[in-house]
Formats: sequence, structure tokens, C-alpha cells
Amino acid sequence: MATGTLPLVVNGHKVPLVLFLLIYIGLIHSQQFTIPFKTPSDCGGDAFFDISSLSCVNCGPNQRRSPTGLSCICQTGYKTLTTDKVSISCQECFPGKPAVTEDGFECIRCPGSLSDEGKCKCPPGNILVERDINGNLLDEARCDICNGSSPALSVPNSSGVRCERCHASFINSSCVCKPPNVLAGGLCIPSGSLSTNVNPSVNYAQLKFSVLSAWFQTNLYSSSAACLVFSNLTACQALGNMCVMNTHSFSGVSTDACGLFNTIFRSRAAMSSTQDISYWKANLPWLYYGDEPGLANRVLQSDPAPIKFSFRGRNKNTDITLLAAVYNVKGEFLRWEQIGGSNLQLCPGPATKQGAAFSFGTAYKESCDLSVAELFNTHPEPLFYDVFMDLGGGENRKLLPLPTLVLNQQYNGRFINQEGMQNWYLSRRMFLVDTLSGREKSLSSLPKVIRVASSVKLRFRLVPRTQEGQVYPPLMTVSYTDLLITDINTQTVSTSFAVEYEMDQKEARLKTDTALGVLGGVAVLYSLLKTVSWKRRIASSLIDLETVLKFLLFYAGDLANVFFVVTVGTGLYWLIFYKAQQFVSVLLPLPAQEEQFVTYIGCAFALKAVQFLHKLILQVSVDIFLIDWERSRTKTTRTMQATGEQKRDPSPVSIWRTYFVANEWNEIQSIRKISPTFQIMAVLFFLEVLGFSNLALRDPWSDLQRPSESYTPSYSLTLRYGLATTLWLCIGLLQMIFFTMFYEHFVEDKIRQFVDLCSISNISVLLLSHRCFGYYIHGRSVHGHADTNMEEMNNNLKREAESLCGQRGLLPNTEVQTFQVSLTNRLRLQYDRIRDTITRRNRPTRLTDTSAINSYEPHFRAYHTMNHFLGSVIDHGHPDMDYIVKDKLMFERVIGMEFLEPSDKSIFYNDEAHSFSDVLFYGNEATLLIFDTLFFCVVDLGSQSFVLAAVLTYLQQAIFCFIRNVLGRKNLVNKTLVDERFLI
Repeated sequence: MATGTLPLVVNGHKVPLVLFLLIYIGLIHSQQFTIPFKTPSDCGGDAFFDISSLSCVNCGPNQRRSPTGLSCICQTGYKTLTTDKVSISCQECFPGKPAVTEDGFECIRCPGSLSDEGKCKCPPGNILVERDINGNLLDEARCDICNGSSPALSVPNSSGVRCERCHASFINSSCVCKPPNVLAGGLCIPSGSLSTNVNPSVNYAQLKFSVLSAWFQTNLYSSSAACLVFSNLTACQALGNMCVMNTHSFSGVSTDACGLFNTIFRSRAAMSSTQDISYWKANLPWLYYGDEPGLANRVLQSDPAPIKFSFRGRNKNTDITLLAAVYNVKGEFLRWEQIGGSNLQLCPGPATKQGAAFSFGTAYKESCDLSVAELFNTHPEPLFYDVFMDLGGGENRKLLPLPTLVLNQQYNGRFINQEGMQNWYLSRRMFLVDTLSGREKSLSSLPKVIRVASSVKLRFRLVPRTQEGQVYPPLMTVSYTDLLITDINTQTVSTSFAVEYEMDQKEARLKTDTALGVLGGVAVLYSLLKTVSWKRRIASSLIDLETVLKFLLFYAGDLANVFFVVTVGTGLYWLIFYKAQQFVSVLLPLPAQEEQFVTYIGCAFALKAVQFLHKLILQVSVDIFLIDWERSRTKTTRTMQATGEQKRDPSPVSIWRTYFVANEWNEIQSIRKISPTFQIMAVLFFLEVLGFSNLALRDPWSDLQRPSESYTPSYSLTLRYGLATTLWLCIGLLQMIFFTMFYEHFVEDKIRQFVDLCSISNISVLLLSHRCFGYYIHGRSVHGHADTNMEEMNNNLKREAESLCGQRGLLPNTEVQTFQVSLTNRLRLQYDRIRDTITRRNRPTRLTDTSAINSYEPHFRAYHTMNHFLGSVIDHGHPDMDYIVKDKLMFERVIGMEFLEPSDKSIFYNDEAHSFSDVLFYGNEATLLIFDTLFFCVVDLGSQSFVLAAVLTYLQQAIFCFIRNVLGRKNLVNKTLVDERFLI
């Protein structure tokens, strides 16, 4: 009926209803809901915090807030009435029955006085009885005394409502602990068993003060006495925990926690040991290994652990299984707990990443800053861990105790575990957060200081020369931080968890140093040989300061090569053998152990930079002269102004061929056998795109791609260097092979093209890299001239291709055009005398500066004089400065030194290898490649970024290429008299 009438209503009021609905929906969508923020502490004494509405609600009449603040209870003298509603109501008790029962639902008459809560109160030793055996309420409560005499020996329980048998320590003739016995912790301690003068303070050495701990005041004496007198297991564990909270520290004073523990330990010297471990006495926790000198070394590096690790193969085993016996602060055993998640790692994180800490070979470290307020919530009381390694074995499962090194442990005020291993004092048991011992006044007060395990590190050490993955017992190192509480809501504390793997690096370091020593000695001899060769080439026999400096420069380059070879070999060794091993036989050096290796890399780079700059300076200061063989083919007629006679003079020879050759030489000064841009891009492609950089991570896996959710360990500097140098050198060598074997043969060979250009241009080039040594490119045209037209040039080339003319070589019927030249001192002196007039000149500022050109004519004459002099020397026109042509001995080529000294005649050595490229970047590719490699690696090791290293390497290459071009251009202008304005 109602359903049927709805359309009529809607139809009758269609427009108003639709309008109303639209307005209502708009209001709903536009309304924002807010509530006031309230906490239980914000509610007054007459209100409670309603957990449903999250607000404060006033209590009813005759009610007050409960201790929790989350409900209401009746006021004193009022009983609770049960209703059908959620709330309660309270009714006042009549004067005849003024007290409220313990459950709060009835009123009763008391046999004695009332407590502050309005309930009946009984004298000590009595229990309160309010109901009969059937649960019926008595008209008047009664106080029944517990019989403390034999045979009952009973006392009230903790709530005072039942009699129960008293502790065995009381049982003698009664449950009363009579003097001189001491009542402590519910026990009756016999007099004389332990002095009551104990030291309940906790020492915070980092803050340089101690705190009188409320927990220690309450429990230290009772736990010590119960452990000593009654061998109470829980009390002994509680005493051990208090010693652990004091960082295992002890001194000459034997009344603190660790002092009392050691007193009890020594008293059990004659007793049997637990698990056949002499440091683990019966009924006591195992806290220390012992104080014998050198004990730590024997424990940690004497016998291998009975477990083997393997990275690959059928017997692969990389799982580190740790178990911990967990105790609470009262000494109660809680459980066996497997270590692997967040139990020893305070930093939060995904389980997959935290689990990577227990994969053997993966260097793990996670650190974070934790809120102190959060620590209070998650760790109200400390938990204590005795950590073991699970060795497996099925039914005969065995556990290996992990020794612990507490860095904060003190012995008579000295931090013994921060010294050498000989003085270490190994211990057991640890905790993560202690917010309890720093409470001074009461256990409910805010602590003055908290102690947090700021660093927990698990270290595995490989057995030397093992081939089966054997390790020594792992060492757990713990460092605690003492934090003075000022504002728990704003304070934070740093913490970290790490797993490290190390092996004895003495043998590897010895081999490295031996290689450096041997190769360094060879480098000295080779540098001496270079120095002798240099002295011969400058025609000097005097050993002076310049000679010593030159030796040091040569030695810097050779020693840089030694460091480079050794470091590359070392990095490649670790990269191959660590990543490819099946059974664990080598482990990576720790970051602290890599410092010497990084120092060697720095030395290699610094020395190679010195060598590179030395060669750069030599290249931009080389002597060079272009010998023009072209002679005038026609004569011009000019009229003498004085006599009017006509005179025929040779036509001037064009200078453009010389400019052309000079331009080509200028262009090839900085060419290389590789493409630097391609080199950088290819290295980055392999490292960053293909993921080769993952091979440098501190784990044994060779996966190039890693899942994003997996843990990524830190990089090994050794592996990072070995990987980067290997890639850089391999790509560089492949480029050089491609360039020399394919590109130069089938595309373009600029060095040989330059030699051909000299022949076509009828220009020879003399290069002097030393005073009396250099290179000669014989460019004399076989056609006698090159300043001709196109048709004649093509005909000449055709005749040369068809062997219708002589060959290009310096000697008849030879093709050798390039030579290494060793000049006599006489020839060099004459060369210097002519060159002096060339170098002392001022260039015109404009092409049309005629006054400057007129003053420049003496230098033009000097240029022609040098051109004529060198041409006549090549043509044997000076018998006193003649030369011979010969081949170099193979040994001379290898050591880079000439055995013959040019005393009477200069010597031209046939050089088909075009060694004149040694004065160009082209001939020093090895030096440039190594320098670029070291520069890239040094930047990367400093920044841990391959991209940044690539960018800076590119900039470095561009800068030095620019410097080489600019300075080489200026040197070319100064030495050849070619105007710089014609070098394009």
C-alpha cells in the first residue's frame, strides 16, 4: 500500500523533491567531519575516556574514574549495583555495614578498621574472610590468622585472601624470619652468608656518572643471596642479567652486580661444569670465558667451527642459522628463538632484506635512527639473549656458542675490549634496549638514562688456506650507547646491525708488497736505462741536477706502471676468485684492509699524472722544421732602376704547400687510436645498463640484475676498481685493435697519409724531440717539383703508380721515408745558430702591416738559410756534417737506446714503424689509456658513482686535448715561422 502510493507522491511533487534531493546530496558531499582530540589524561577525575567515541564522558552520581581512566567505579563507601545497561549505578552502604567487599558488589561489617579504599583491613599474618565455603556473604567479615608454626608453616598469599605454605628458606620452626637473618625478596637469608652492603648503582661511563637503580636496589641483594645460599636458578639468572645490564664491567669492588656474580662463580670452582664447559658452572648463567691472557685468540682462532660453507654446487650451504635462549629481566627462561628477523635488528625493514644478513658471504649493514618514545613502547623491559649457531645434525643437533665482545666492558676503569686481542675479555649474553636499570626513585618513574645496543656486529673469519669453506667460531661485537633522557618525544638514537666476513690478509699483502718490490727494482733499472739514453740523445755526459730530475721523472712513469699492474692484477684476482669459487677459500678484504690498496691506486694515479704532464710538456716544446725542396722553374724579368738594364731572377716558390703541411701536422697532434667518447659510453653501458656494477657488490653472487626488493650490500673498492679497470682496458684494447687492423687499413690512416702528403707537397719534416735526437720524414718529391697544375699532378701520380719514376725513399731504390735521426753535436750547433734568428721575431698584427713586414725580412732570410742548410745536409752537401743510413738492432728498438754515438757522422735509422708519432698523442696511447683509467677509477672510488667518474673523465680529456692543441699550435708557429693566422 505504502509502496504503491510513493509514485503518486513523487509525481505530485516532482520538481520540489528533485530539488531537495540535489541540495541534500550537495550538502553531504561538501560536509567535512572533524572531532576534538582527547586522551585519557585529558579527562578529569569525574570523567572517563570512552574508547568508542574517543572522547571524555562524565561519570554518573557517586562515581569516579577508574585507575586505568577507561571506565567509572563507585566512590569509597558505595557498592556497585548490577543493571541491564552498560553503565553502572552506585548505592551507599548503610552505617551498620559501612565497608564494601573486595569484589565491590556488597556491603559488610568489619571486625576491625577500614582501609583508605573503604574495605576491611586485617592485621599482618591474617587473611580476610568475607564469604563462607558455599560463597554466602557473612554478616561480618572475620580475620583468620595463618598458622606459621610447624606443621602448618603457612603465611598469607600476596593478595592476603588465602594461607599458603611459606618458602623453604623460612622453614625451621616458624615462618618468621627472625634476626639476625635477613628478609629479602620473600626469602629468609641466613646471617653471615652475604653482606647486605651491596652496590645497587649502574655505571654509565660514557656520561661519566652512575645511577642508583631502583631495580638493583630491589633485587640485587635478594638475587645474589638466593643464588649463593639456595642455588635458586631464576635468582642466578636475574643476577647475571644485572651484570649484563652493567655491560659485564667489574672492578676491585666486589659488591656491584658483576662483582657479586664473580664471587659466587669463584665459590663454585670445585663444583661441576655445565655441558663440560669450564666457564659455565652449575646453576649459573655463562657470562664470561675467562681472564687468562691470550684466551680470546685461542677461542677465536684456534679450532675451526664444525661447519662448512659453499657458494655453489651440490653441497651448497650459505645459510647461517642462529638460535638464542631468551630470558626476561627476572631471570625466567622464555623460549628458544631463531635469529633472523627483527629480534637482533632494531632497524625496521622487510623480512627479505633482513634475512640477507644470514646468507654467508653477503656483507650486511643496516643503520637507522630510532625514536626514544618508540623504544619505550616496544621495550618496557630488557630481554637477554644467549646466542648459538645451529650446526644441524638431525636428531643429534648441536649448538655452537657465539662469543661476545662488549666494547663498553670495563676492567678497573679500563676499556679492555677496545685494545688488542691479547687483552680482550670475551663474554656471553647480550640485550638490545634497557629502559629499566636507569630508573632511580621507583620502577614506575621515567628513567634518567637508557642504554641501547647502538652497534651489533657478527664477524666470520675464514680459516687460512682452507679449500672447504671452514671458518672459526663467529664473534658477536656489541657496543652500547648511554642516552640521557631529556625529552623522549624528540630524542633519537642511532643503531646498526652488521655482518662481516674477513680472512687473514697478511699473505696476500706480502705477495703484493713482494711484487711491488721486485717490479719496483726493475723500474729503477729501466729508468736508469732511459736516463742514459736521454743523456746520449742530448750529447751530454755530465751528471747534474737536471739529470737527477730527469731520472725521477722517468722513474715516476715506470713506477706508476708498476703500481697500476699490481693493483689491476690484485683487483682482477679478487673479482675472479671470489665470485667464481665453489667452496669458500677466499673472502674480500674489509674496508679497513683496503686502505693500503687504495693508497697504491692513489700513488699510481699521482705518478702517472706526473708522467703524462712530462710527456705533454715535451710534445709542445719539440723542435720542428719543414724543409721545402721546391725550386723555381721559371724566371721573371725586372728592370734595374739605376742602369735601366733588364735582369732575369728566379720566380718565387709558393708557400702554400708549407702552410698546408703545417695545417695537417697541427690537426694530427691530438688524434688517438681510440675514440674517447665511445670509450666512456661503452664503459657506462656495461656498468650501468647491463648491470656489470653488481659484480662489485660484497656478496658471492654473479647476477647482473637484482630484484628491487632484495638487499643490496655495499660495494667492495677492490672489486669496483678491478671491474672498472678491466672493462676500461678491454674496451680500449679492442678499440686499438679495430683501429690498427681495420680502420687504418680500410678507412683512414692519418699518420701514413701525412707522410704521403709530404711527398706530394715536396716537403720534408725534421722533428727533434731531444737536442741531438729526433725524427725525419723524407718528403722530397720523386718528380722534382710539386708546385704544378692539376693535369701535371695527376700525370705524376699516374707515373708513380705505374713505377715509371723513382721511389720515394731517401736512398735510391728504397721506399723508407721515415727515420729516427741521431745528430752530431756539430750539426746541432749550426742548427741552433740559425734557429736563434728565427725564434727572435715579432709577428705582424695585420696581413697588410707593411712596416712590420719590412722589419720581418731578416727572419725570412733566416728561414731560407735554415731551409737551404737542412736541404744541403740531406743532400750530403756538408762533408763535416754528413750522415749514414742504417737499420736499428732489435735490442736497440726494445730498450729504446742507441748503442752508437754520432761522433763524426749523424746516423739515420730506418724507421718503417713511423716512430715520429711519439711526439703526438697517437704514439702515447698506452700512457693516455692508463691515465684515463686511473682518473676514472680514482673519481669513482672517491664518489662511488660511475656516472660522475665518466663525466669528469670526459671533461678531463677535453681539457687536456684543448691544451695540447693550443700549446702545440704555438710551438709549431714558433719553430717553423708559419704564421698562426694561416693555421685553420
